[in-house]
Amino acid sequence: MIHEFPVRKFLVSAAVAVSAVVLVSGCATGKDAVSTGGTFDFVSPGGQTQIFYDPPSDRGTLGELSGPDLMEEGKTTTLSDYEGQAVVLNVWGQWCGPCRGEADDLEEVFEGTKDLGVQFLGINVRDNAKDKAQDFVVDNKVTYPSIYDPPMRTLAALGGIPTSVVPTTIVLDKQHRVAAVFLRELLTEDLQPVVERIAGEESEQQ
Repeated sequence: MIHEFPVRKFLVSAAVAVSAVVLVSGCATGKDAVSTGGTFDFVSPGGQTQIFYDPPSDRGTLGELSGPDLMEEGKTTTLSDYEGQAVVLNVWGQWCGPCRGEADDLEEVFEGTKDLGVQFLGINVRDNAKDKAQDFVVDNKVTYPSIYDPPMRTLAALGGIPTSVVPTTIVLDKQHRVAAVFLRELLTEDLQPVVERIAGEESEQQ
């Protein structure tokens, strides 16, 4: 069941197929980001820009996400690094105005929820000049890691979420199943209550 948090609920009788628009850059290196498929199929009833997937037992998993760390040369960062933690994925680019607008809000939510067992992980896309993406992280005082993925290869694992929509934020529960998707710029007050709720879910409800 998919519902509009906190009170509106939607019963979806037919899946809406959403095609991923993958923009491929011509400057891929030998350290390409990789992904493999999961069980999550994105559905957006009525074209919503925020979707919640409940109950937890009905949630699907993303594919494996792995790629070069944006800030640490030679390091590979993967979603599986954060086993047992709720994870907030944020697809961003330094060229993206809304990404600049939400950067401090995302950092605030990260700082406010990391003691609850929450990790944030960025996926930097379409930034062929790595130094500009790194400058974005430094200038905006972003302390959580990002996968550096100019050709957007990791996004093949996102279950059909439109890769043309940047920023996109995906909240995963502690079993790394998709609990919420936001296809828009976020404020602290939009995201933090959702992350706290998902991080606080009891394991027996999983």
